[in-house]
Amino acid sequence: MAETAFTYASDAVPDRTVDVVVVGGGAAGLNGALMLARSRRSVVVLDGGDPRNAPAEAMHGFIVLDGTPPARLLAQGREQVRHYGGRVVHATVADTAPAAPSADGDLRFTVTLADGRRLTARRVLVATGLRDELPDIPGLTRHWGHSVVHCPYCHGWEVRDEPIGIIATGPGSVHHALLFRQLTDDLVYFTGGTGLDADTRARFAARDITVIDTPWEEIVSAEDGTLNGVRLTDGRVVARRVLAVATRMLARTAGLEGLGLPMEDLPDNLGRRFTSGMAGTTDVPGVWVVGNATDLMAQVGASAAAGALAGAHINAMLATADTDAALAAARVTT
Repeated sequence: MAETAFTYASDAVPDRTVDVVVVGGGAAGLNGALMLARSRRSVVVLDGGDPRNAPAEAMHGFIVLDGTPPARLLAQGREQVRHYGGRVVHATVADTAPAAPSADGDLRFTVTLADGRRLTARRVLVATGLRDELPDIPGLTRHWGHSVVHCPYCHGWEVRDEPIGIIATGPGSVHHALLFRQLTDDLVYFTGGTGLDADTRARFAARDITVIDTPWEEIVSAEDGTLNGVRLTDGRVVARRVLAVATRMLARTAGLEGLGLPMEDLPDNLGRRFTSGMAGTTDVPGVWVVGNATDLMAQVGASAAAGALAGAHINAMLATADTDAALAAARVTT
């Protein structure tokens, strides 16, 4: 069976301490692992097999790889990590926590998998990504990733010139509308009770964006299953082929609670993320966070780049730790 985002051969969990455990097997995690493996670091990627972009037919906005199916990118990424000696384990993480340091004082972390297996690592790279929280509208989720989209840069070209509707979820939806107006002349803004001030209504009118204040009731599908429009509470159906919605984005935290990583809420209810600094560093020594788990707006290319930077930074920190340990050992023997 060919590898996909969900089904692939899983490597064995090592029975020795590894340099780095990467929690998350998306673009950020795999690129971080690639950098580490190429530096001859022992690295294990733990991948739950549930990528955020699984419903999408292709990813976009990533030069050279534009149009590549997400599953193909991940399969090739796993192959490349393994080529340099890294391992990829298809597993769900149940717990990650600091452990007693080594004899030379170096950091240690214990990662427990859902099936009870455990492994120990010197450093941890968190690349769990995020989950999208959609508004609770009957019929919406069935079209998610196809006719219901969130990102004008990920999906915009593919839905250009279609009748598009904006499902407003908050203040950020106003900017969302202006971005999608660049892609179509037929744009309807469903306020859904979020409210619009007079200035915004004037700006929308100037751009020929139709505003509908009547509450929505459900998303209507055609007989062939494609999106047909939005039914309002007054019974009208506003025909739309595409709906754009700004989701609430939530960093995936399951199995990481034991690390005590700081988190923060974004303004306007946009979401919640792990906080991080340069190269993905965190307030927890020995732990880095990259990709959508900390940068909720990052596309695939940006996430991959962040993973590469963090991988290089982790290797540099390990090189310093290795040298410190070697120097201490040399002093003991002299």
